[in-house]
Amino acid sequence: MLDDLRVRSDTPGCRTDSEPGPVFLDSAGSSLPPRVVTDTVIAHLRREAEVGGYRAANERLDDLADVKTAIGTLIGTDPSTIALSDSASRSWSDFFYAVPLTPGDRILISEADYASNAVAALQRARATGATVEKIPSDNNGQIDLDAFAAQVDERVKLVSVLHVPTNGGLVNPVAEATRIAHGVGALVLLDACQSAGQLPVNVVELGVDALSATGRKWLRGPRGTGFLYLRADLARSMEPARLDLHSAEWTGPWDYRLAPDARRFEFWESDIAGRLGLGAAVRYLLDLGPDNVYAAIAARAEYLRRALPEIPGVTVRDLGVLRSGIVSFTVEGIDAVDVRDRLLKHDITVTVSHARSTLLDMTGRGLAAVVRASPHCFVSFEDLDRFVTAVAGLSH
Repeated sequence: MLDDLRVRSDTPGCRTDSEPGPVFLDSAGSSLPPRVVTDTVIAHLRREAEVGGYRAANERLDDLADVKTAIGTLIGTDPSTIALSDSASRSWSDFFYAVPLTPGDRILISEADYASNAVAALQRARATGATVEKIPSDNNGQIDLDAFAAQVDERVKLVSVLHVPTNGGLVNPVAEATRIAHGVGALVLLDACQSAGQLPVNVVELGVDALSATGRKWLRGPRGTGFLYLRADLARSMEPARLDLHSAEWTGPWDYRLAPDARRFEFWESDIAGRLGLGAAVRYLLDLGPDNVYAAIAARAEYLRRALPEIPGVTVRDLGVLRSGIVSFTVEGIDAVDVRDRLLKHDITVTVSHARSTLLDMTGRGLAAVVRASPHCFVSFEDLDRFVTAVAGLSH
């Protein structure tokens, strides 16, 4: 059971007295970090100012190594399979551009896939002669496993599976889709940008070959942080499209040797303070108990899914059988951006997901934009009631 008072007390953006404070519903964008994260980042920046970046980093080598250990504990893998990066997009792209492609190869993307992934897939297809195709969705909006099984063949080299889309509460059946893709020898790259930190993500159980995630969303880490997981044999065998003196060693005038594990997907220069903050965020989640956090997020999202449709003119737009902590909705007669801006006047933070971010899905559903509310575990039910009341007042 989650200690709600502790979580709110640990979050500087929350009020813990009787006075109403801000209502923050954008953890799917960039969440509010717990105090330990900001304290960790600021303390290291101050230490860099005192002794310089190199010495400050050398003092924290054990803590830096523990960042990967903590992530490995969270997602069920060895630290050697983790590469740290500056974002989920960087992690996704680094793996994607390392997969060899030739003319006639097929790349499959989820219908709800994110724009960054789709653009990268289209670029590589143009450069290599491969093709990009959409994985069919079923009536619930998730991957249609039967249609997917009929779609794949030995020409499919890579399948991009989106765990949770940016524009709604859908959760895709990752493990089942992965088994189908592996049946024809395809690699599966899981975009866990919106699932890591709010849903159970175990790479062994899911069976994926690679996974990308960010620190700033549901993990509540700093911006400019992320990580890539690679299956152990891939971490030892794949060659990234770019290398430096950290990802490879210059062994002779005309030769180099790759790092022996996922470090080959890292560069030497990095935001040390940010990475330490990411480690603090993951350790904080582990200390709270991930299942407690996941249950709290799910309860808050379902509370909104029950309350919002009771408001005349409000339609919840979430798809899927399993639902995440993202609640998407529209208000009849009011533009999504206007909804966001009017709620902000009540000190309520939501965001807008536009069709250009998930073009295939949103165009197929005839939606130009949706309002996105994403409550984390630090959001109280009183906060949610304030939000619902404010939405109800928009048309008055």
